[in-house]
Amino acid sequence: MATLNVGNLGEYLREQRRTAQLSLRQLADAAGVSNPYLSQIERGLRKPSAEVLQQVAKALRISAETLYVRAGILDAERDRDEVETRAVILADPTLTERQKQVLLQIYESFRKENGFEIADGSEDGGSSGSSSSTPGVADVGDGGDGGDGAAPHETAG
Repeated sequence: MATLNVGNLGEYLREQRRTAQLSLRQLADAAGVSNPYLSQIERGLRKPSAEVLQQVAKALRISAETLYVRAGILDAERDRDEVETRAVILADPTLTERQKQVLLQIYESFRKENGFEIADGSEDGGSSGSSSSTPGVADVGDGGDGGDGAAPHETAG
């Protein structure tokens, strides 16, 4: 009963790759992973990290969250609202990529504050080394023209 949900993931990835009319090698190159590794994922022999799934999803132009659920990283029932919210944010054509990432970071921080851990595998003591389920988000937020008024650091000493 210790079967991983990677077979379903592999079949889904193969289907998406074929729909996108990409060879295994082309997708591997676009995602920045090795051809043999991607082949093993498609055959259900490897369970990729969330970061690898995000790279593959980006190369296929599909939702990373869908891949997370299929890989068993996100629990489909428990995290459905989070997945749907994140998908809507990511799909919004009126937001820039930077705005989407900042909005997701804020959303995740509110969920943590309210006692809902982000389901990226770090809950179970994983050693991913990242506190965010969105790689690369920590370097966003340059202050810019956000204007939220929440930072009292502007007062002179």
